[in-house]
Amino acid sequence: MPPASSTTQKKVLLVDDDQFLLDMYTIKFSKAGYEVKTADSTDVALKFIHDGYTPDIILSDIVMPDMDGLEFVANIRTEKLVTNSIIIMLTNQGASDDIARAKKLNVDGYIVKATTIPSEVLTQVEKICASKKM
Repeated sequence: MPPASSTTQKKVLLVDDDQFLLDMYTIKFSKAGYEVKTADSTDVALKFIHDGYTPDIILSDIVMPDMDGLEFVANIRTEKLVTNSIIIMLTNQGASDDIARAKKLNVDGYIVKATTIPSEVLTQVEKICASKKM
């Protein structure tokens, strides 16, 4: 759960091309007290960020149309956008080369959707945030 001392909601940006998953995670995070914004592509997510949206947490899939999630993170890092956001990959890509690419981009966490139920995703995100003292 978000820290009890927090008076403002933590903002989460969910980036995934699967509308069902966006809806499901929106409900899960909203019920836990987060303000959720969704993007069905990395291009939409980048537009939100370029337009001034600064999420506390970004959850991004890797396999996306156009620019993949890791290219999206690389773009954020290169342009020095949302430097204080916690970035977590939420993907079905569990291959070691994908994880290695993510680590090179200094992502804060890596969650494999296929082996993690939605409530566990929320718990893992909160653990990652706590470890980053968010």
